[in-house]
Amino acid sequence: MMWMEVAVIRRISLALAVLALASPAWAVNKDIERLQIQMADVQRQLNDLLQMAEDNQVEIRRLNESLADQNALLKRQLEDRRIQDESLHSALRDVTDRVSELGERLQALAVAPQAAVAAAAPGAEPAGPPGTLPAPAVTGPPPRELYSQSYADYARGNYDVAIQGFTQYQRHPAAANDLVDNAQYWIGESYYGKKSYGDAIAAWDALLRDYPASDKLPDARVKKGMALERMGRRRQALAEYRYVLDRYPNSPAARIARDHLNP
Repeated sequence: MMWMEVAVIRRISLALAVLALASPAWAVNKDIERLQIQMADVQRQLNDLLQMAEDNQVEIRRLNESLADQNALLKRQLEDRRIQDESLHSALRDVTDRVSELGERLQALAVAPQAAVAAAAPGAEPAGPPGTLPAPAVTGPPPRELYSQSYADYARGNYDVAIQGFTQYQRHPAAANDLVDNAQYWIGESYYGKKSYGDAIAAWDALLRDYPASDKLPDARVKKGMALERMGRRRQALAEYRYVLDRYPNSPAARIARDHLNP
């Protein structure tokens, strides 16, 4: 509509100029001079309106660009918040598991003194032949505690320590099977935090290959796409985003994939 208003203003300006030129020379008097002065004022006003219209168009373009920047920033913030929420959920689950483990350890400690008293009671059979040394205690943190410590290192940005801890957890003979795939995922996240995108992709590829039933697959896929995008491999990244949308359409990872497909 703005260009139509500008066209109308210009037509009025042209008509006024033609009327001024069409005035007969013999009719020049004070009334005509007054009319010409008024026409000049109208002309200036029309010019001012044209300038205002152009300024408004410039301002509209600037506002549109600013709105686009704000939308992009909001999308990035929503993505960061989603990742934080997922991390908090995983941390809460880990803390719950650790509390359960500590409860079992406390129960075992409470039973140990009773066993010692029973062994020292008269008539109790000796624990072993005379001179036999007790079995050495197992050193190192339990697997659940190792996992929690590794995640805490990741959350603090100690990515190298976190990678070492998660790897050690995976090799622990008593590691819980339900968290081994999670450890692999967080190894990838740690490499991503270091901006070692190639290593992050390799870690997530190992998760996709070795743990096909893991609930971390959607997140690993979408984060792999983000790593590929950071490396300038946009076409491969788009393939990962589309896979997440097709295979896991109702997952939180699908919302992130959709945002990256339609930035």
